[in-house]
Amino acid sequence: MDERFEKLEKYNPWGGHWPSLGFTRTEYTDKIYAYRGNRLVKVLVGQRRVGKSYILRQLASKLVENGVGRRNIFFVNRELSDFDFLKTYQDLDALFKLYKARINPQGRIYLFIDEVQNIEGWERVVNSYSQDYVDEYELFISGSNSKMLSGELATLLSGRYVNFEIFPFSFREYTGITQQEQTKQSFVEYMGSGGMPELFMLPDRELKRNYMSAVKDTVLLRDIIQRHSIKDARLLEDIFVYLVNNASNLLSIRNISNYFQSNGRKTSYDTVAAYIGYIEDAYLIHRVERYNIKGKETIAGNCKYYANDLSFNNYLYQGFGYGAGYMLENMVYLELARHGFDIYVGSIKGKEVDFVAIKGDRIAYIQSAYMLIDPQTIEREYTALQAIEDNFEKIVVSLDEITLPSKGGIKHIQAWRLNDVL
Repeated sequence: MDERFEKLEKYNPWGGHWPSLGFTRTEYTDKIYAYRGNRLVKVLVGQRRVGKSYILRQLASKLVENGVGRRNIFFVNRELSDFDFLKTYQDLDALFKLYKARINPQGRIYLFIDEVQNIEGWERVVNSYSQDYVDEYELFISGSNSKMLSGELATLLSGRYVNFEIFPFSFREYTGITQQEQTKQSFVEYMGSGGMPELFMLPDRELKRNYMSAVKDTVLLRDIIQRHSIKDARLLEDIFVYLVNNASNLLSIRNISNYFQSNGRKTSYDTVAAYIGYIEDAYLIHRVERYNIKGKETIAGNCKYYANDLSFNNYLYQGFGYGAGYMLENMVYLELARHGFDIYVGSIKGKEVDFVAIKGDRIAYIQSAYMLIDPQTIEREYTALQAIEDNFEKIVVSLDEITLPSKGGIKHIQAWRLNDVL
């Protein structure tokens, strides 16, 4: 038997094998599954190890549960060494044709291609099969680089795809997998650990630290250093560390460049800008631009960066004194991003609003505060929101045990209940 087919059979339901589905992430599977039954390419993007492969398997399983024949599922994960032979789109096309010849599926075929960016020229296969009007195909693909939909594929498909960004576990998912109530205590535990799915299978902190170190090294090496032929790998990692430990602070590329130069590092503004861009492309860090609330326009210059998960700080870089208030702000950002908001740092009359969150016609202004412990703190956190003259939602999020009454239309939400109002 062809060795390629044996490897394909090993990872597909028609081969009698159904790999672990893990914790069912219905917040994603329900949303993606709703787009089935058409030629739109379903694209899952996000950092490595956030669970894209599990979600793809859960989608394939859901299709089978709802009547799709197992023989109509074609699933490859290019991240697995068994599929190292899939170097180019010709290799992938040949494997798919081998599958069709051996399995002879009837009707619509569902192609799942995990970590597709590791296959050179993959865009050609995706475009060809998604637009085939003789046979019926439906494609689900995943990748770990935000630029995978730029260039040729975006031009070829011209809107014939739908994009889903996958994040580490949300607080709701965390309490689901740990079987806890959504309380302040469980939220603080979640904030002190992080949402990377495989962390929950590791029994102690040292193993978790080693795991997060391996994740960081893999992403930096495979998604950045090798892809972009990085010359100064140490500088790349140091910039990542700097961004993680300055998350929630206003930063500029010029200031970051000056910081490293003042510490004797040979670098330039352009190099720092490029390396930060690569870190963003790999979904390790998210950039948030400033926004003039009154003028309704973005402001060039300083911006904020947020970590894709707090586990990088919690297990790798704790010595930097990253405060709980900054961690909470990072958590609020991630929750807004999970809900599909466009997110900005607001500026109004010389005051900063942590988040301007926009989704369709909905706009919410949100302040994040660790604890509203005294009148001065309350005044500081509410003042910026009070300066906004429109009537959109205004929210203060904190870890206080007691919910404060509404003040001038500004709602107070306990952090562990934020998902309920988004």
